[in-house]
This record gives sequence, structure tokens and C-alpha cells, in this order.
Amino acid sequence: MNLLTRLAALALCAALLSATPEVAMAQAEAGQTPTSKAQLTLDDLRTFTDVFNQARRNYVDEVDDHTLLEAAMRGMLTELDPHSEYLPPKRYDDLGDASKGRYSGVGVSLTTWDGRILVDAVIDGSPADEAGINPGDTIVGIDDKPVKGRLLIDAIDDMDGEPNTEIKLTVLNPAGEERQLRLMREYILIPTLSFEWLDRSWGHFRISQFHSESARHLREALDSIDAEGTPLRGLVIDLRDNPGGVLQPAVDIADGFLEEGRIVTTRGRNDAMTLAFDATPGDWLPGVPVVLLVDRGTASASEVLAGALQDHGRGLVVGERTFGKGSVQSVLPLRNGGGIKLTTARYYTPAGRSIQARGILPDLEVNSGTVTAQDGRVREADLERHLVDTGVAGGERVVSPANKIDFAVDEILSILEEAGLIGVKTDTDTGEVSSTSDSDRKPETG
Repeated sequence: MNLLTRLAALALCAALLSATPEVAMAQAEAGQTPTSKAQLTLDDLRTFTDVFNQARRNYVDEVDDHTLLEAAMRGMLTELDPHSEYLPPKRYDDLGDASKGRYSGVGVSLTTWDGRILVDAVIDGSPADEAGINPGDTIVGIDDKPVKGRLLIDAIDDMDGEPNTEIKLTVLNPAGEERQLRLMREYILIPTLSFEWLDRSWGHFRISQFHSESARHLREALDSIDAEGTPLRGLVIDLRDNPGGVLQPAVDIADGFLEEGRIVTTRGRNDAMTLAFDATPGDWLPGVPVVLLVDRGTASASEVLAGALQDHGRGLVVGERTFGKGSVQSVLPLRNGGGIKLTTARYYTPAGRSIQARGILPDLEVNSGTVTAQDGRVREADLERHLVDTGVAGGERVVSPANKIDFAVDEILSILEEAGLIGVKTDTDTGEVSSTSDSDRKPETG
């Protein structure tokens, strides 16, 4: 029996089994919602095998069955939304390494938009960063091969590789300037955080991306500062161009600054994906103001952290409206050693606000200082097949007396401006700083 025949037989069995009462009962017992959509018919399966057969027999170049099957699996998932994908065994292993804060490549995160491969984020100090590649740049070619129209996963595979191997990139910036770059791949250690002192005893932590050790490293850094005896009058957590990463450390950091209350809720079709994360008693820096710097590159787990501290009045969010990636991806293993990354839930802030395609609107809207906003950059709502916003507008801000502190806004803006972290956006008529009140905080829908 060849692969095509086995595939058709397995697909038919799957379709028949999914329609049986026993499967529906098993789904219910597992907390799953049986689908109400029509099941696949035998004609549907015949159409699939017809397409498969036509491609393997008549495509201009010979293509093996497994390549076609993998393409079908990729297409099945990429048609759902921009973040679901099939992970071949190597890519699955690489993803596990990245979640621990290391991988081999040039240090960029990629996304697709309008048929282009765009740079979504750049790791500080990586070969890409040193070569001057910026978020919003378009990858035009990899090793002299054009990439327009290619699958994102293929571009990622080409970018990654063994350390000390060369890669040639053709990069187009938003101004239309094209550059040819030669970079050496290396082991990328995703920096958990970096620290510097600002004026007036304020500290500045830059978190580039969340991985499994991020919360522990931040807590250890704060303990070290305390042991030195230097009083910390305020803390800036810089989340600009942070694409997210692992959710749990972002939740743990939010917990570190909250005495009580909800941090984030995830809601999916199945009960297993509907979760609530709550704060435990104890604030790492009681009474110390926390400022969160954000921009359009602040996404996913970063938005969870910003939204949680904002809703509780524990953190002042400063910058631009964020990216708006409010969906949860679960990585599910497969028998072949690979896996799938599947969107399984949406995030909601403590006030019930949906992040998806809306983003987090800052308390104070200012221009970015060290990170330049570029016309070529996109947000979640710009991506093809992005998950629709559920329309949950959210209620009143959830402010607990145990969490809320007062912010000296003028002093904070002065400190940030003197450090070159922001360029203050002022109203052209009044000369006042542009801010967003609770009544103004009505995020755009995607």
C-alpha cells in the first residue's frame, strides 16, 4: 500500500471516528467542545486525494510524497492565523532551545506581511544588530535567493544554521534603501535583561525577550541592588521591541509587583485552555513606582505584563500603542519528533480587556527615543488572517488599594527624557504632554 492509499484510508477512518457518539462523549469528558460544523464526507476526502495525486503525477518537477504531505500539513495550519504552524523535527528542537534563551542564527525574529518577510525584532548585540538590521526591514534575499512569497518557516530555516557559517542577506529598509550584508551565524544567547542607573536613583532594566529564567534573573538583580545598600527610588522596565516569548516569566514578574488580584486570563474553546493567573502576597519593591516603556514592537507576553500592572495602577505605561498579539500558542508534540504550534486561546487583562488586534494603549503617549518608529513596521491587525478581536471592551480599571501607588508624572518624564529614553510628544496647541485617560482608553479593533 503506497503513501497515498494509506493517507486516504487514515483520513477516512479519522472522519468516520470523529462523527461517532463515543468520540463526542470522550471530547466532553476531556473538557473539549465537539465541533458543530459538518464532518468531512467521502467526496471531500476523494477531492483531497485527487489533488494529491495530480500534484505528484503532473507537477513540473518530480516531488516525493512526503514533501507533498508536509506541505499539506503546513498549509492546514498557516491558513488558520499568522502564528499557527507545523514544526518539522529540527524546528521543534530549535524552538525548545529558544525558550531556554539560546539558539544558533543571526539574531532576528521574522514575520510575514503582504507577501514579504519582515524583521519583527532584533536581539541586542547579535550579528543582525551589529550589521544595522532593524525591526521593519524587509528580507529580500537569503544567499542570493529571493524570498518573496516563500513560507515563513522556510525563511527561518534558511536564516538559522550551524555557528561560524556565513549567510548573505539582501535587506530593504522602509526608506527603500537596499543593502547586501554578509553575516556569520553564532550561538545567540537571548539576553534576559540589562541594567543601568539613571539620574535621581532610578533604575532601568531592559528586557529583550522572555524566556524561562527571566523572572529569576530580575529578582536576583533587584536583590543585588538591595544588598549594595543603594536606595531605588523608581524602576523603568523597558519592553520596547520585546516580541514576548514564554508567558510564565512575564506572569511571575507581574506577580512580583502585585500584592493581590488577577494578572491575566486565557480563554479558549476547551476548558483546559481557560486559565486564570493570580498574584500572591508580597511586592518586590513596595511603594516604588514602576514605569513600563512600550512601543509598537511590544507584543504578547510583554503586553500581558504591561496590561496587568496598568490595570492595577501599579505601573505607569509610557510610549506607543503596542503590537496587539493577544493570542496563546500551545506547542504540541507529534510522533515524528516534530510538533505543531497552534493558537489555542486569547489573553485578557485583569479588567477583561482583549489585547488581540487592539494592543495596550499607554497612560502617557510619547515618541520613542532610542528606538525609532519606522513606517515599515506592522502590528497584529495588519497581518493576514489575524485572529479577530472578540469585542470585549473591558470594564473599569481593577485597582486594588494594596497595589495602587501614586506617580509623579512630571518627574518621571523628566528622568526618561534626560536619559534619552523618550522624546516627549506634546500637543501642538497647548504644549502639554499627550496622555490617555481612562475614558480615552478605547483600543482600536482589528
